[in-house]
Amino acid sequence: MLKQEIEKALTVLKNGGIILYPTDTIWGLGCDATNPDAVEKISRLKGRDQNKSFIILLDNDNKLQSYVQEVPEVAYDLIEYAESPLTIIFSGAKNLAPNVINPDGSIGIRMVKHEFVEPLLQRFRKPIVSTSANISGHPSPAFFDEVEEEIINGVDYVVDWEQENRTPRKPSTIIKLGPSGQFSFIRK
Repeated sequence: MLKQEIEKALTVLKNGGIILYPTDTIWGLGCDATNPDAVEKISRLKGRDQNKSFIILLDNDNKLQSYVQEVPEVAYDLIEYAESPLTIIFSGAKNLAPNVINPDGSIGIRMVKHEFVEPLLQRFRKPIVSTSANISGHPSPAFFDEVEEEIINGVDYVVDWEQENRTPRKPSTIIKLGPSGQFSFIRK
């Protein structure tokens, strides 16, 4: 079952589509983070401001250097010792769709530990956008049954995994990391 869901989601991502999927935090909308047309589809579906950047997911911190110009050494320690999902905002994003990147050139990246998302990322070999599965300004869905119909009907594929899971989850902690290694909390 899990393997089939990964295959179906993989096909949609490779074809520039949007998936509705469970993550290590809340239910999310995802697409190929290197495909500007796919990113645009998510922005339209959410009714989201075009200047608002997205978080991207990676399965391994070895891949950070592919998407960030200079990774401060402390980033690896923050990732290794984080006890809950952690998104780090890095300066100098690269090799990503321009509409994923913040106007200041930064990008939020989270290393994912999740039984569906991790193998999906390993197979896809590119970062995936992760944004809450809601219309902008509406509450973020902690559980699948809280996802609005408009979102469900607007995606190319709804992942059939963890839809019944009621384990409480919350959005990730967000840290902004400067090039010299100084950091500040954006969301705890």
